[in-house]
Amino acid sequence: MLPLKEKDKPIIQKLLSAGCCPRCVLRFCCVSLQAAYRHRQQNILKELVAFISDTETQDSEAPESSGEHNKSNVAAAPEPPEDPPSKRVKLEQPCSDAPLEEVKDKDPCVCVVCLGILQDLCDSTRAVKIAEAVKAQNYEFDSLVLSVSLPAQLCVREHSCWLHVKKEVREKGLVFDKEDIVQVKEAFKWIMQGQVAKELGGVAVFTKSAFEVGVEFTHPESDADCHFLASVCPDCFKANKNKQSVFTRMAVVKALEQISDGKFLKHYPSPPTQPISCCSPQDVQCLHVSVFVAGRYNKFCRSLPQTPWVIDGERRMESSVEELIAAPVLSAFRADGFNFSSSGREDVDVRTLGNGRPFAMELLNPHKSRLNQAEMKQLQETINESSDKIRVRDLQIVTREAMSRMKEGEEEKTKSYTALVWTQKAIQKDDIAFIDDIKDLTLDQKTPLRVLHRRALAVRHRVIHSMNACFLDSHHFHLGLKTQAGTYIKEFVHGDFGRTKPNLSQLLKTDTDILELDVESVDVDWPPAIPE
Repeated sequence: MLPLKEKDKPIIQKLLSAGCCPRCVLRFCCVSLQAAYRHRQQNILKELVAFISDTETQDSEAPESSGEHNKSNVAAAPEPPEDPPSKRVKLEQPCSDAPLEEVKDKDPCVCVVCLGILQDLCDSTRAVKIAEAVKAQNYEFDSLVLSVSLPAQLCVREHSCWLHVKKEVREKGLVFDKEDIVQVKEAFKWIMQGQVAKELGGVAVFTKSAFEVGVEFTHPESDADCHFLASVCPDCFKANKNKQSVFTRMAVVKALEQISDGKFLKHYPSPPTQPISCCSPQDVQCLHVSVFVAGRYNKFCRSLPQTPWVIDGERRMESSVEELIAAPVLSAFRADGFNFSSSGREDVDVRTLGNGRPFAMELLNPHKSRLNQAEMKQLQETINESSDKIRVRDLQIVTREAMSRMKEGEEEKTKSYTALVWTQKAIQKDDIAFIDDIKDLTLDQKTPLRVLHRRALAVRHRVIHSMNACFLDSHHFHLGLKTQAGTYIKEFVHGDFGRTKPNLSQLLKTDTDILELDVESVDVDWPPAIPE
């Protein structure tokens, strides 16, 4: 038995006459029992017809005798129908000249509200097709959420039907708002989620899941249903280069909230016109939430950029740190793409030694979302064996929230470097001894000329916490530095035409330049170290 009440009878009668499908009738009667929508639509129609045709129930049932009715319902028994009690209620369907009792077992017409979505587009055949489409995309998952994208004109048609029953509702003194109507997409999910999950081997279905199965419907025949709203509510429809149409669902809903009943009815029929065709289902879209992989990398090559080096559309280097790491990771997780980030970056001619530089990758739409410890270790070995230019360690899956750890305190963390410095003037060991005594030297660094094309002009204050010098010969020495993150080391050494002050040239009173530079450590305690 459907959970219907006496107050629903006039609504059911008007909606069936208007060409609504049985499930849309349930929606307008605010039936929230999910199981009710899973019955075959012909069975629902039979029950609806029997319910509104039962004159004995209509005469004898009053709200006071049922605990299910509240004060918002009719206070007395509904008025008897205009037809004599001995006659059964006859309802004309827009697509048939026969009374509803005679056509209830025939093929239903396309619903004027849902445009067929809650009719043949949510049966077991459709569930099988959705499941087959998901299987074909070869994802690994143990739960899913079903998302539904509907044509915006459904909102217009639903509003039209609402106005069609609104007067009846108000005259009966019922409290019934448009917001109480069950949404088409909710009814569709109630019917289809279980069927799709069953076809996929009984996976769990949640309101939130890392894996989303998207079902989309279009109905070109009725696309123009929304167009009148643009002239009545022009402020609701703004052109957007990222949108194919200004008539988005959100814009249409906003316009319907603003338009008066009178203006709506001047431009659009109530109830809506009977459609010729039902909605067209589009390709099933699957999407898995991003997976995040982190680790540390070493770079042993002085001709390898961190990211692809492209200038004026022309590639300058064969590969990059990012690509050497990403290729095996993408393959292992079967992801569609990635975003690479790291704790700072080194120049193309700078090596990264020690424990390496922390990095993280966001893997977009991975078809495989989990690797066990052994698989992650094997992936790390695959990366390391693929090239002698880089090496990774501590490779692991992390959460989105943990990603922020890498960027926390970006300017507070420290980094250690070793530089090979050349001096124009000949030097002795004693000439550089004072460098060891310099502590917490504050620099004013204008944006270097070499990066001015991609970074804003600014003066950045950075601190060199400590330095040490190791004499090599009369024109060369090794310079060790421990600095605040973000310090431009090359510019500190040669001065960048006075854009960094103080600089090593000033301190030594001779022109100096940097010949080689190595990053010895990036002092960020992330990601957690994994024992070898």
